Amino acid sequence: MSFSNLAGEGPDAAAVYVVNLLALLGDEDPLAVLARTPAWCAEALAEVPATRLSRPEAPGKWSVAGVLQHLADSEGVNGHRIRLMLVEDRPPIAAYDQDAWARAFDYASADAPAALRDFTAIREANLRVWRSLDGPALARGGVHAERGVETVGHLLRLLAAHDLVHRRQMERILRQ
Repeated sequence: MSFSNLAGEGPDAAAVYVVNLLALLGDEDPLAVLARTPAWCAEALAEVPATRLSRPEAPGKWSVAGVLQHLADSEGVNGHRIRLMLVEDRPPIAAYDQDAWARAFDYASADAPAALRDFTAIREANLRVWRSLDGPALARGGVHAERGVETVGHLLRLLAAHDLVHRRQMERILRQ
């Protein structure tokens, strides 16, 4: 099961990515998953030495610190996307090239504690908005550049599954 959706791979790859994410989430409550992830990260990484958090999974891959920085950046991007969807009628939603962000913002040198603090703060701000949403708000949509029309509720499910993917990734890296 593939959980990667590289920028520019096209609608077929995006559709497979979405199906795989939603299968991973299953029947879990997306807001519960989203609320748990920062604490899960803090607990999982509490006793891990900084050198281990900075070691990449493999050459050219992210470290745990890089994954945390990705989560922080992705949280900002998706918080903005959802806010646009809540205040505009079907806004265009730009694609997000995570590899370009990783290069531009030097995920290879990410500071794990700082990235976790950033992720936690942005997630808490987003959850204050997301928990307040009712049925009509969750049904509001935007048009993603690669995935087409998506609702706020659908995007929240994708984000929760995205959390689960990266939690698995961090567990895998730490087992090495």
